[in-house]
Amino acid sequence: MAVAEADIDAGAAPAKKGKGKLLIMIGAGLAVVIILAAVWFLFLSPKPAPAGEAHAAEVIEAPKTFIFNLPSMMVNLNSEGGTESFMKLTIALEVADEAMMTTIQPKMAIVVDAFQVYLRELRKSDLEGSAGIFRLKEELLRRVNVAIAPAHVNSVLFKEILVQ
Repeated sequence: MAVAEADIDAGAAPAKKGKGKLLIMIGAGLAVVIILAAVWFLFLSPKPAPAGEAHAAEVIEAPKTFIFNLPSMMVNLNSEGGTESFMKLTIALEVADEAMMTTIQPKMAIVVDAFQVYLRELRKSDLEGSAGIFRLKEELLRRVNVAIAPAHVNSVLFKEILVQ
């Protein structure tokens, strides 16, 4: 039995040496990774700009648009069962540039006429809720772009909506 015990102890010793070498290799690998990370952070990483320059670099230019204000409109809505109702509406048009504003200016009478004709056919129930206002906005945008073609309006902006 003494021989068997000696064989077991001899077999265990090389396993310990293998584990020790493995731990040394893992430790050395981690040390190399840490050293490389430190070198990168100290020497190779992008340096933060001074406080004044950092803010200037972060500013993103917003697209320049121009707002064209239309006069307020008050129209009678299509009556439901004899009850009269009206709508007061103030609209602004968002255009891409100042040249577009000068192109649109002579056609404003046509735009206002197209709006008036459409608005007079609306019922009070057509304007209920956010979906009704969204549909109104989309329809006015479509009508203004048809009236001023080939010029183009980016968006119709509501400044005031009053329905009674």
